[in-house]
Amino acid sequence: MKNSKLFILSAFLFFVSTMSGQLPQEGQDIVNDLLHIADGFATPASESTAYQGTAGWFTSARALDEWKVDVSVHGNGLFVPPSKKEFTINKTALTNLTINDNVNSAVIPTAFGGDSEVVFNGAFQGNEFSFPAIEGVDQGVLIYPFAQVSVGLPFNTEIGVRLLPELEVDGAQFSTYGIGLKHNLSQYFRFNDEEDLQLAAILSYNIFDVKYGFEQISVPDLVNLNLIDVSANVLMAEFMASKKYESFEIFGALGVAQSDFEYEFDGSGAALPFVNSQLATLNDNKAQFKGDIGFNLYFNKFKISTMATAGKFVNVNLGLHFIL
Repeated sequence: MKNSKLFILSAFLFFVSTMSGQLPQEGQDIVNDLLHIADGFATPASESTAYQGTAGWFTSARALDEWKVDVSVHGNGLFVPPSKKEFTINKTALTNLTINDNVNSAVIPTAFGGDSEVVFNGAFQGNEFSFPAIEGVDQGVLIYPFAQVSVGLPFNTEIGVRLLPELEVDGAQFSTYGIGLKHNLSQYFRFNDEEDLQLAAILSYNIFDVKYGFEQISVPDLVNLNLIDVSANVLMAEFMASKKYESFEIFGALGVAQSDFEYEFDGSGAALPFVNSQLATLNDNKAQFKGDIGFNLYFNKFKISTMATAGKFVNVNLGLHFIL
């Protein structure tokens, strides 16, 4: 079995390298132009994962009592600023493709943008082709739900897991999985009554994936593309402070999210493996600082939480928590 896996991997790598060697310069120029367009289209979506993937993990610096369970359902809303909905592409950045009959530049949508009248034109092996600019989901706010379960552990520690199987929202397909850990720090201080200011350290790991479909890009005898997959592994570390006033609690947090992004096209055509191998060169990692502020309202067996996260994006999270 091990030898067969090595054979399959070797054969795949040989195919990709052979495809690269056989692809004429004209074809490689087209691939590079497509990658430039894809980078501008997907970058805001990858940046937003640090805010979407880490929102709502914990809403109090106090840990749950040992073996208590918090089952919660969250609604998450990402607010997209206008600057993240479009980008400018210049003629000088393209080698084979031209923009709208050779204009110098054009403003085209990102994954969050809307419609576009921009058309790219090119030629491959004597055959002319054209395709419209990739259009986004055309939403100023992306709203989606997810479920989470947290459990109180010994030593004033709390662990949480979250889950959202693939769900189509506003023309995009979302999925997220993650695990978070919170440790109360106030237990080490002299003043640690329930009404005192509470401090905690939080660490979480999130897998966030979003797929954006678009009108097919077709280059005859080369490749057909119809979807780009943006996936991210997000590691977050932050400090949280909270203070409770009877049934009302306010909290705030500051932290950093380290995101590793990967891109992949879906489609068909002999050059698709080569396109995706080149697309992998756009994979990136990025650290983003973020701040959270919010409050909780406590009732007998449940609480309502709300949180706003600010940075390059604004993300709002509303949760309904049942304490078991």
